[in-house]
Amino acid sequence: MSYCRQEGKDRIIFATKEDHETPSSAELVADDPDDPYEEQGLILPNGDINWNCPCLGGMASGPCGEQFKSAFSCFHYSTEEIKGSDCVDQFRAMQECMQKYPDLYPQEDENEEKSSKDLEATSEEVPAAKEEKGSS
Repeated sequence: MSYCRQEGKDRIIFATKEDHETPSSAELVADDPDDPYEEQGLILPNGDINWNCPCLGGMASGPCGEQFKSAFSCFHYSTEEIKGSDCVDQFRAMQECMQKYPDLYPQEDENEEKSSKDLEATSEEVPAAKEEKGSS
């Protein structure tokens, strides 16, 4: 015997084995790409930037949100040969703002810098090793 009961905001449904043997009659509705409540990616179907995308990690809000939006918009809509090369001023303004709030926007620490430099040194050694190998 299947039944349903409500406990606060939750609905508890008890189903029998027979209930599960009956095929579902539910019909799926196609997603509406223009649904403002539907989660979208970074770029909306109309080409605009979705500032509410969780992928931005909250960068569009906070004390430097406007500078971030300006720099990111400039980069996104840039038509320069080297994309974003016309956005240096906006990125500089964003960086200057972030430096005023080191607790909110931590800079690279020494360990990350060190491993970054080690990686650069390793990548410089690899082509040299290939050249030596090829010359023998």
